[in-house]
Amino acid sequence: MAGLMDALRWPDDRLDAAEFSRQWRIIRPAFLERMRTHRLPEALADSLAAVYLPLATWLMKKRRKSPFVLGINGAQGSGKSTLCDFLALILTVIHAQRIAGFSIDDLYRTRAEREKLAREIHPLLITRGVPGTHDVALGLDTLRQLKTATHSTRTALPSFDKAQDDRRPERDWPLFRGRPDIIIFEGWCVGSRPQPDAALIKPVNDLERLDDSDGVWRRHVNAQLKADYAVLFAELDGLIFLKVPGMDRVFEWRSLQEQKLRESSANTGTRLMDADAIRRFIMHYERLTRHNLEDMPERADLTLHVNEYHGFSRADVKAAAGK
Repeated sequence: MAGLMDALRWPDDRLDAAEFSRQWRIIRPAFLERMRTHRLPEALADSLAAVYLPLATWLMKKRRKSPFVLGINGAQGSGKSTLCDFLALILTVIHAQRIAGFSIDDLYRTRAEREKLAREIHPLLITRGVPGTHDVALGLDTLRQLKTATHSTRTALPSFDKAQDDRRPERDWPLFRGRPDIIIFEGWCVGSRPQPDAALIKPVNDLERLDDSDGVWRRHVNAQLKADYAVLFAELDGLIFLKVPGMDRVFEWRSLQEQKLRESSANTGTRLMDADAIRRFIMHYERLTRHNLEDMPERADLTLHVNEYHGFSRADVKAAAGK
């Protein structure tokens, strides 16, 4: 176990072997149960613990305020939701933290709102995902409510139904009770920065080449990152980046997500995608995903490198200012 943690290049204040063993003994039953929920083989338990337990300790040492807003960024299918779930479990059980969390996916504008954007700005904005298709004000308001909550406060956390491609009614949103110690805010574009205007000229795929030949859509997306999204991402106190091997893996992993969604959905008439639809869907995300792969490792507080087998190969921690 220590060998794996060394290979991942955790900082010098990582867990020593004795403390790791103590924490692993406490958390192991709940950890294995959570693995079954995520359909992960038990054989991976030790290797995942070697990542997640030091990660939680690193976060606790980094945290300087309460609530602390942690952003987690990674391409589609990179494992953000899984990481968030295990991290929240460890922070709760081992470190006695109150964890609130939501995804930028839950801030998607309603289907009707995106239809209006498609009519008035560009047809590609009907498809959820890129900056401009989220309700940024809702995200800011949710963070504000969580930050100012008291022990008796109930905060409704936004919820989006991807199978129906629409936001759930507010009466169905989950409630967080009390004041959190840590807020986990995850999403594929969380913390992203805009590209230079010159980088927008050349299309990156057939979607941009054929459906956005004049660049209106991609300039609009980039403008959103310069404006409202910059305000939202300024709320982050820390940022973790899951760095995937490349775009070739994103389609494969996103297809697995869609398969799980199909298997878990009991609704009829749901808006689920076949392979061709997924390929086109991913093209909406490609430009910013490629930009993040180049830009974010230098900015993120921690970059977890995801290998082609969906495991972790390395962890790079950004040095503190002045060191």
